[in-house]
Amino acid sequence: MQRGFVESFNGRLRDECLNERQFCSPRHARHSIAAGRDDHDHRRLHTSLDGLIPPEFLNRSAKDLTLNRTNF
Repeated sequence: MQRGFVESFNGRLRDECLNERQFCSPRHARHSIAAGRDDHDHRRLHTSLDGLIPPEFLNRSAKDLTLNRTNF
């Protein structure tokens, strides 16, 4: 099962980052990958977080959290 997660990650990294750009040096590649990781971690909507970006998900009010628990 772990290999499946790794292969899925590698495919997404390749599709979303590596295939979209040409790199002139390893340093440029590292910088571009770090920028892509930052974008994914802080600015992109996540379906696993109810369609929110991570900072919005963390800053939801206590009322929102209680409301989500009662919907199950």
